[in-house]
Amino acid sequence: MNVYLNGKFVEHAKAMVSVFDHGLLYGDGVFEGIRSYDGLIFKLREHIDRLFESAHTIMLKIPLGKAQLIEVVKRSLRVNRLHNAYIRLVVTRGVGDLGLDPRKCTKPTVFVIADKIQLYPRRLYERGLSLITVATQRNVPEALNPQIKSLNYLNNILAKIEAINAGYEEAIMLSHSGYVTECTGENIFLVKGRRLMTPPPYIGVLRGITRRTVMELGERQGLSVCEELLTRHDLFNAEEVFLTGTAAEIVPVVRIDGRLIGSGRPGPATKRLQAGFRQLTKTEGVRY
Repeated sequence: MNVYLNGKFVEHAKAMVSVFDHGLLYGDGVFEGIRSYDGLIFKLREHIDRLFESAHTIMLKIPLGKAQLIEVVKRSLRVNRLHNAYIRLVVTRGVGDLGLDPRKCTKPTVFVIADKIQLYPRRLYERGLSLITVATQRNVPEALNPQIKSLNYLNNILAKIEAINAGYEEAIMLSHSGYVTECTGENIFLVKGRRLMTPPPYIGVLRGITRRTVMELGERQGLSVCEELLTRHDLFNAEEVFLTGTAAEIVPVVRIDGRLIGSGRPGPATKRLQAGFRQLTKTEGVRY
């Protein structure tokens, strides 16, 4: 595997970042996870736009333009001869000193990794996932806005550790007021009747690109789609629950905190959305 690093492709074993890079020292940087399907890069421009928005908010100037980064992503897939892949695009503040001052970092680090990914076993997409609610709360937007896809994911990792220690694959994180926000790496949806509901971004939820795609699909399929404050009670009594994310795609949820969700099997709305999403990935995207 070859990795793009600061203007050139290098063998992955030689793709090294300085120990003085503030991305490593302080999580000072931004990233995007992107998928390609059969030679099409899904929602590439949306991912690039979001990367630049994240960078702008933390006052990090990306040394390449959007068109240049798009070409780098395409080349990364071509160089590695990948048709179905996961692409991790990262921009760090760059090398500085041992202090926090970002002004000491004069040159951002840019790297792109293109590889394969399978976040969950195939059986969980067919049978459904069991979740647990954890004590670790989601960061409040006033502390670290979730719209910034930063390299600081410790909040999510602490919640993931709780889930793993309890014997679960994934965790639900609540806001400081007790509302459902998202999971450690995915957005969450519920279906009740003809309504498709998901938590609003202002309580600490990433505006996921797969999330938006599923909301649009839901509308096309005749569902009433809304962003709404949700509690665990709402999840427990939903007919269907599922998760969305670039790496995860659409994953059904059949049990939460010991409560069976709906019939205990992936529901019809979830299956229709999965099928619609798969069809979209075959027809939409940037060819490389």
